[in-house]
Amino acid sequence: MVNRLPMSRMGWLAWLCFLALALAGCTGLLQDLGGPAPNLYTLTPKSTFSKGLPRVTWQLVVEEPIASGGLNVERIALRALPTELKYFARARWTERAPRMVQTLLVESFENSGAIVAVGRKAIGLRSDFNLKVDLREFQAEYFDADGIPTIRVRWNAKLVQQPLRTIIASKTFEAAIRAEGKDMLQVILAFDKALGKVLRRTVEWTLRQRG
Repeated sequence: MVNRLPMSRMGWLAWLCFLALALAGCTGLLQDLGGPAPNLYTLTPKSTFSKGLPRVTWQLVVEEPIASGGLNVERIALRALPTELKYFARARWTERAPRMVQTLLVESFENSGAIVAVGRKAIGLRSDFNLKVDLREFQAEYFDADGIPTIRVRWNAKLVQQPLRTIIASKTFEAAIRAEGKDMLQVILAFDKALGKVLRRTVEWTLRQRG
């Protein structure tokens, strides 16, 4: 027969702590697996532009925008304080924000009907110019006392001539749209309007650089 030594008081405490941590980890895993899936949202490209937009014969590559770590995610960002970045709890973009912006830029250039060819770098397009975008603001801002957010979109765009990679133009574009209410769909609609303004201005500015 095996004699079991009585467990010390400290041993019991250590065992109970281990058991509590293990159960907490399992509970969190079960919540992640069994919780409701987040709602997925996307935005739309711009399809209307100013009359008299010049037609260009050169080819353009739209590079994926660079962004800080807080914006380079699928989560939808918000600010309640200027120095703090948070995210909506159960809402996501369908892809990382910079990747989504790149797709919408390409589609907006195509919708203009004013350029011979435009695409991502990944498709192997030999470009005459590259468009580089630095995404700096892409969030809902809850600074007003009524709790209705303002959506802010801001980026800096640089048009780079190939093959010398010379920057021929640079400009910052920004739009701020106040949502019509607190509902998530109203927030997303305000995102779409703000981004649409910046997309349109960026496309028109780019085409006029070498029109």
